[in-house]
Amino acid sequence: MHSFITANELKIKGIAAIEKAIQEGNEAIITVHGKQKFIIISLEDYNQLHEKELTAAVIEAKDDLENGRFYIESVQEHMNRLISDV
Repeated sequence: MHSFITANELKIKGIAAIEKAIQEGNEAIITVHGKQKFIIISLEDYNQLHEKELTAAVIEAKDDLENGRFYIESVQEHMNRLISDV
């Protein structure tokens, strides 16, 4: 569930506005001129999200290795390949 904080409310109430919004929902969205601009999540939620991203990256890397989607090459060969792809 999202809680919304206007930029003006954040300016006036500061961290108290953030704490209240986080207690009401898992995340707080800061709006500026009626448009959603920023999202705030607790450090615990951020760490869990980051861990999931890292786990997904490891799974993807293992899949690439198992399916031969990698190169064994020198730095110069790598740079040449990158330049030729552009």
